[in-house]
Amino acid sequence: MKRGISFEIPHEFGNLLWEIVMPFGVTEFVWASGGEESYLVEDNKLQDPLFPKAVNGIDGLFLRKLLEENRYYLIFVTLQAYPKGKKSLLVETYEEFVSSDCQLVLLVVDSIYVTIYCKDKEKLEGLYQNAKVKGFHNLAYVTDENDTRTRLSVW
Repeated sequence: MKRGISFEIPHEFGNLLWEIVMPFGVTEFVWASGGEESYLVEDNKLQDPLFPKAVNGIDGLFLRKLLEENRYYLIFVTLQAYPKGKKSLLVETYEEFVSSDCQLVLLVVDSIYVTIYCKDKEKLEGLYQNAKVKGFHNLAYVTDENDTRTRLSVW
């Protein structure tokens, strides 16, 4: 069974998170961030943290504007999507993800390695096709058979 997708993104400044999650419907959800290390970029210099601290309950419209309208540099990122009106507590394992209200987990490790877990198979296919169109490298499905991750964490 398909759990998600994995791929590599360019190691550069930009709005790559937006490019990745664009087909998912960001504004339909409330988001949680692990507050990992990524920075806004101004005049080609790292500035304030993109996500200053771990936060639950980020409004989808706010997140869309943050990701779409800014340039940033990703190092480590954890984002999780929850239906509006549901608790947005960070899940830490795939088993917790499956039994929770969380609909998507996005992880970025070492600036380039992206893994996305998504419950909605149509949205997962849209994310896969988007990554393919964007030309992201080493695109593959994460399945029950090939998933070696023990925690949904970038650490």
